[in-house]
Amino acid sequence: QDAFVAFHVNKVLVSKYLKSLQIGELAPDQPSIEPTKNKMLVEDFRELRATVEKMGLLKPNQLFFFLHLAHILLLDTAAWLILFYFGTSLMPFIVSLVVLTISQVQASWLQHDLGHLSVFRKTKWNHLLHKFVMCHLLGASAKWWTLLHSQHHAKPNCFQKDPDIDMHPFLFTLGKKLSVELGIKKKKYMPYNHQHKYFFITLPPLLFPTYFQCHTFYIAYTKRYWADLAWMLTFYIRFFFTYGALLEIKSLLAYFFIIRWMLESSWFVWVSQMNHIPMDIYYDNNLDWASTQLQATCNVEQSLFNDWFTGHLNFQIEHHLFPTMPRHNYWKVAPLVKSLCAKHGIEYQCKPLLTAFADIV
Repeated sequence: QDAFVAFHVNKVLVSKYLKSLQIGELAPDQPSIEPTKNKMLVEDFRELRATVEKMGLLKPNQLFFFLHLAHILLLDTAAWLILFYFGTSLMPFIVSLVVLTISQVQASWLQHDLGHLSVFRKTKWNHLLHKFVMCHLLGASAKWWTLLHSQHHAKPNCFQKDPDIDMHPFLFTLGKKLSVELGIKKKKYMPYNHQHKYFFITLPPLLFPTYFQCHTFYIAYTKRYWADLAWMLTFYIRFFFTYGALLEIKSLLAYFFIIRWMLESSWFVWVSQMNHIPMDIYYDNNLDWASTQLQATCNVEQSLFNDWFTGHLNFQIEHHLFPTMPRHNYWKVAPLVKSLCAKHGIEYQCKPLLTAFADIV
């Protein structure tokens, strides 16, 4: 089916694993497709998928990703060298913070590419570099990310199926329909009428140091991702050894938490939420693949800055329809996706960056 085709690069290899899980066939009278699927849209989308493959848009440009990794490593090194050469006074300290934050966020965009198997044609090379970038450069588990992010892509904005919206209804109430349901049931865990105000001091600063830092270790330990845990420890050893030689313990901890609590977390949250939170959020209606992705996703206008700042997640619609497509090709397939949406009367939302941020609030 479309989800299987979208997720897997080497379908022959995956099919071998699936054979061992097969327990039988569906009865002839049982439906093997989504009961609410838009048949014409499915046919047109599959035709578009075939066109994308013929155009070679699923083939990565490895020079693009090599240069991206190079600029991450250069910035990572530069952050330390700034403190080493210019000392640890206020101005070098701030500049170093900014430089390392840029490196960390750009690394998080690169690990996203690797996790989606869109950097190398061979799956194992994607997995190996994913461990290096996610575990060593960022200090988180690659398998943890894949586990949660795959669920998000399978059912975006579907309550109780998409882990990215698990904050409903505890911290926030999300989606117009779900919010109404809570109101009718008179369930209230937080002052939701003020959530647009407390969002700024809850989700952006707390996502990385709590969810990112703690949850990744919890999942890696409970699921016995020992290789990931070993790689993750190398991040902390490298960080505290290199920066600990230059900064006193209080400055070192301040340096680390300013990046993780304030700068990196804020950048990541605003970018990652702008494409989904303002869209339809409700229970899974078991729609076809294309409809499921399109109703939960919007884009942000293209520019050189927007592409770099968001890691090309400004093309979220194209990314969700073709999750293994290398990000440097999103702009090429975007006109074809717009035509598909126009033909079937589906809104293709594309907004300015600041408007997208405002829509979160």
